[in-house]
Amino acid sequence: MYPLYLEKVKKKGRTEDELNQVIEWLTGFRKDRIRELVEEGVTLEGFFDKAALNPNASLITGVICGYRIEDIEDPFIRKVRYLDKLVDELAKGRAMDKILRH
Repeated sequence: MYPLYLEKVKKKGRTEDELNQVIEWLTGFRKDRIRELVEEGVTLEGFFDKAALNPNASLITGVICGYRIEDIEDPFIRKVRYLDKLVDELAKGRAMDKILRH
């Protein structure tokens, strides 16, 4: 998924560093670890199994892909949608301090 996320944000004038910052905020993975996981071909499920989800991730709300994030019951799917929402906000030009909920 990383190459697709990267393509999406770059098309909108955002950078790989900004994408990595968003992923790091959500998962705790630093840039080097993200690269390792991408090179290993880890699945999304494996990616989130290894992640230490940010305690403020539950502040990510709203609709993504037609689903209200806070109503998603499956914990894995909710985590994927958290990431989708953050990447979407980045691509739409939202300020980083608003994307990274504190």
